[in-house]
Amino acid sequence: MDEAERPQTLYRRVAADLREAIAAGDYGSGGRLPAEGTLAERYGVSRGTIRQALAVLRADGLVTSRRGTRRVVLDSAAARVQSFAELTSFARWARSIGERPGGRTVSVLRTPAEPAECEQLRLDHGSFVYRVLRLRTLSGRPVMVERSVYPEWVGELVERFPPEADSHSGLLEDHGVLFTDADHTIDVAPADADDARLLECRVGGALLRERRRSTDPTGTPVEWSDDRYLPGTVAFTVHNSTASTALSRRTSQ
Repeated sequence: MDEAERPQTLYRRVAADLREAIAAGDYGSGGRLPAEGTLAERYGVSRGTIRQALAVLRADGLVTSRRGTRRVVLDSAAARVQSFAELTSFARWARSIGERPGGRTVSVLRTPAEPAECEQLRLDHGSFVYRVLRLRTLSGRPVMVERSVYPEWVGELVERFPPEADSHSGLLEDHGVLFTDADHTIDVAPADADDARLLECRVGGALLRERRRSTDPTGTPVEWSDDRYLPGTVAFTVHNSTASTALSRRTSQ
């Protein structure tokens, strides 16, 4: 590979090649991938590019995540019901279930961060953030209002995205911003005026809320999100075992 290529193209190509090798059983379940240095030499790229590619495989649930050791290939039969990428990206999840995802950015504002946002995003007091309000649809049906708060360095990228873009996370990946870990909190929240206007529901009505903090491969927070779904449109399920705990999302029956 030519190291002069754009970094995001390089790591995606490496990730795709390794994904094919894993799917073909080249490393076997529980086997170890070659060391970062060996992979860097094989593909003619930097170790940083290899780490980005491995972060993608980790997000897809294909390899373990411990840095500094050779990554272990996970058993595909015991893989999560839904990949990390599909869970953190509304658009990818929608496509995975045969729906057509839609998005419309309502507003993008640069404002001082509130204390809770500073805590979630590990920002200093007085820092600024970008607040993004979006309506999300499934095959044309309004189902969710998304409120995302980004640190400035991420928000400056999001501000330039097309208003009708169906996936901000995918576009951020193209700019080298990777989502590899997330903490989820699911509860019920009353609809406010924006929710009522965009989802055509009544103010104060109950909405299913998922709050999520996402971090990159270094553990740096890149997003704090508050997603509110119309009742009866989606459901979240959790599977527990001694080996893993998996969270998945599905349309309500």
